[in-house]
Amino acid sequence: MHLYRYDIHTHTSEVSKCAAISPEELVRFYKNMGFAGICITDHFFNGNTTVPGDLPWNVRVELFCRGFEKARAEGEKMDFDVFFGWEYSYRGTDFLTFGLDKEWLLNHPDLLSLNVNDYCDLVHSEGGFIVQAHPFREADYISMIRLLPRKVDAVEIINGGNNDFENRCADKYADMYNLIKVAGSDTHSDKVKKLAGIQLNRRLEDINDMISAIKNGETRTFSITL
Repeated sequence: MHLYRYDIHTHTSEVSKCAAISPEELVRFYKNMGFAGICITDHFFNGNTTVPGDLPWNVRVELFCRGFEKARAEGEKMDFDVFFGWEYSYRGTDFLTFGLDKEWLLNHPDLLSLNVNDYCDLVHSEGGFIVQAHPFREADYISMIRLLPRKVDAVEIINGGNNDFENRCADKYADMYNLIKVAGSDTHSDKVKKLAGIQLNRRLEDINDMISAIKNGETRTFSITL
């Protein structure tokens, strides 16, 4: 049986300041690795972004979406799926957000004034899907580990940038709260040592189809050591 693999956590140098791979290079890399598609989840305005904070909201949103739009255009050339999302941050605690689009961002210029709980409630009220990314990561920029099991839909139990212990903790966390399990590479360059994501036995139609497949239990997590 042919499996279709998707990485739902990737970054582009166009928008994520810590990334070292262009949107076009990112798509070609994953296409060459045999993936069916990726989600572009660049760091949002409260994360490590290249988007200046002193611009009008609509200009910032346009700049933010350029990474995805360039990747999608490249994907269309080679029959490769590219879906939109973003990585929202709260003091080093990160949440992948899916199911909402550029228009939604443009219509919510007060987004950064919300606390993290209200952000999650707003996203859910308007049809979005939230994954807590690398919940047990320990790093200098993370002051404490925060868990919001009642505010997220799924947990990233495998993150390509985490060590095995951190990923095992995330897996147990998902079990304890009966949360959906997903995985992602957290790719910032083509020099990654591990790739991770979700796989299923059919090609996805769009981001909403991906969310439905995850919710319905169609997807399984996987990881590849390079």
